[in-house]
Amino acid sequence: MRDKIKMLSTGKTKAGKPTGTFRTTTKNKKKTTEKLKMKHYDPRAYNAKTDKVGMHVLFEETKL
Repeated sequence: MRDKIKMLSTGKTKAGKPTGTFRTTTKNKKKTTEKLKMKHYDPRAYNAKTDKVGMHVLFEETKL
């Protein structure tokens, strides 16, 4: 059975606060028992190296 899950961004804004960006997806809980971690684009994440907003960051599974 596939359950809906929420993937929350680990990116930070320029002020150092979490962006709050999330994605939803499904996963098979019988086959994948551990929490998912995937890299996706976060348009609100601040990149200190380039001094620009928007970068690929890690999204971690949270409760929906």
